[in-house]
Amino acid sequence: MFRIMEPVLSLIRPLAFAAIFVSLAAAAGLAQDNVAAGDPVTDTTASALSVVERWRSDPAIVFDASEINLNELVYLARPVVVFADSPQDPRFIEQMNLLLARSAELASRNVILVTDTAPDARSQLRQDLRPHGFGLVLIDTDGQVALRKPEPWDVRELTRAIDKMPSRLRELGR
Repeated sequence: MFRIMEPVLSLIRPLAFAAIFVSLAAAAGLAQDNVAAGDPVTDTTASALSVVERWRSDPAIVFDASEINLNELVYLARPVVVFADSPQDPRFIEQMNLLLARSAELASRNVILVTDTAPDARSQLRQDLRPHGFGLVLIDTDGQVALRKPEPWDVRELTRAIDKMPSRLRELGR
């Protein structure tokens, strides 16, 4: 029965992620409308919490590249940046499904998830890392690029790569 259901599940998973992505984007739009309208609670909350504070309060949060300054994350987090030319790119959807399904494992390794699906916006990350279409980039805590992948990568492989890094070995006391 599982073999029969697998094609159906493979179609449903990207659609489910797309639905979640659209609802998050809509919620962000509503939040922006509140800020634009001068909602004091939203203004205070948005300006009071830095990216690091928001990430520490919810390590599974996914940040947009326009919010990220890599210098603020040095020695605090390992950014995993997922680039695509569109949020509808099947590789982007697959990669985000993989990352979000095992976000607890990433959080335990101080990973902060960042996406950039707007090449025309020319975020600082896109200018610095110069991706070509889809790409996954892992940046170590020292701010150096540790890994680049042109195709979606499983969290298991990503965590293995992180666990071999000298910075991670130091964190573990080895």
